[in-house]
Amino acid sequence: MPVHIGWMVQSQENRPVQGVLWMLASGLSFVGVNGLVRGLGTDLPAAQSAFLRFAFGVLFLLPTVAPMLRRGFPPGALTLFGLRGLVHTAAVICWFHAMARLPVAEVTAIGYLNPILVTLGAALFFGEVLAMRRILAVVVAILGAGIVLRPGLREVTDGHFAQMAAAFFFAASYLFAKRLSGLVPASTIVAMMSICVTLGLLPFALWVWVPVSLTQLAALALVAAFATSGHYCMTRAFGVAPMTVTQPVTFLQLIWATLLGWLVFGEGVDIFVLLGGGVIIAAISYITLREAHLLRRTVTPVVNATKS
Repeated sequence: MPVHIGWMVQSQENRPVQGVLWMLASGLSFVGVNGLVRGLGTDLPAAQSAFLRFAFGVLFLLPTVAPMLRRGFPPGALTLFGLRGLVHTAAVICWFHAMARLPVAEVTAIGYLNPILVTLGAALFFGEVLAMRRILAVVVAILGAGIVLRPGLREVTDGHFAQMAAAFFFAASYLFAKRLSGLVPASTIVAMMSICVTLGLLPFALWVWVPVSLTQLAALALVAAFATSGHYCMTRAFGVAPMTVTQPVTFLQLIWATLLGWLVFGEGVDIFVLLGGGVIIAAISYITLREAHLLRRTVTPVVNATKS
């Protein structure tokens, strides 16, 4: 699944070992998601696979739905939920299409573009300052994506285009989530995303529906369970350790994805994919480190102020 936004969350605690362990568990969970979807291949249409995965996710979240509906929603929230559901629906269809056709490592590496695209989107739509360090990080990340794709040196397939589109749509979804975070609790954002995306995927799934085996249903239920586990572990990591500790750990997800593709699916180890993914992660980590440093400077009192 997509790489999630590290520098948008600031931990109030500092337990780095726990943070790293939670992030490792999160990465392994998302690699499990990738492996299961890759194993399903193209036997099920992307829209149908995505619908069943999110439908299982809604079942997991059912206990939270009634209290959420009783609380109600602030003005404008339902419109934002609907718009986020549309772009996230497009994102997951593109992602499932790419995951069934590309090596696991390539999907993972291209997915690292999500935080970079969110940075650009936040500057364009929320008026956030695009400082030189962010501009440089964006340029470096684009170079990393070029190393992964290598257009002109090899064929760029519909799977590559689908994953690039997924990165843009997921970034848009995160921007809607950021706007919603000031209106409703995080649990409501997660639950409403699952409901809206399931409803959004339903007509596409019905359009291309093919018979589903019990094995395929079980695999998609596991996809939903692993995705839920990945989000939970990532949230715990963000809560106990600074992003400067947990963000670089996400690069291990690319290593595990490469091993999974090689050992389970017989995919070759592409050094350019590893290199390009490493370049993108380096850009993300640089932003994380710089912004954490600037945050410490803004909250640390001057010497004389501590003596009053």
